[in-house]
Amino acid sequence: MALTDYIRNIPDFPKPGIQFKDITPLLQDPGALKEVIQLLAEPYRANPVDYVVGIESRGFIFGAPLAMALGVGFVPIRKPGKLPAETLSATYELEYGTDEIQIHKDAIQPGQSVAMVDDLLATGGTMSAACDLINRLDANIVGISFLIELAFLEGRARLMDQDIHALITY
Repeated sequence: MALTDYIRNIPDFPKPGIQFKDITPLLQDPGALKEVIQLLAEPYRANPVDYVVGIESRGFIFGAPLAMALGVGFVPIRKPGKLPAETLSATYELEYGTDEIQIHKDAIQPGQSVAMVDDLLATGGTMSAACDLINRLDANIVGISFLIELAFLEGRARLMDQDIHALITY
């Protein structure tokens, strides 16, 4: 069975005109989830990293097991007010307004390498802000991995200097 068989389309969610890509059927199937983690790990077997960085919250679902598969640590990027130590922040544009993400200032040391992971690449705003945080820590982004890419939204254009891996492209 193809991974796309585990992605459910929910029309008009969260608002009319949106075709939401629901990943919960994939998460419920241990074989499909295991395959996703193995496929996400492939680009980093030849290009080792020190950490996997996942963006709240669905990036945590894939990031932590990916870090385990690679034998490295996991670093969370979170919404404001969720991390207890000193943080760096990045603001990014949403369709209506802005949002913010944060990382601990001491999470990654200069020169260390990371793999970035999230569930979905749409417009690229969230991942672009996350990459900004990593760059401000003087770390090296080896690659960015997504379960799904919505290519028609052209999110890659915001991340053009990065090595991007998507398992499913719509």
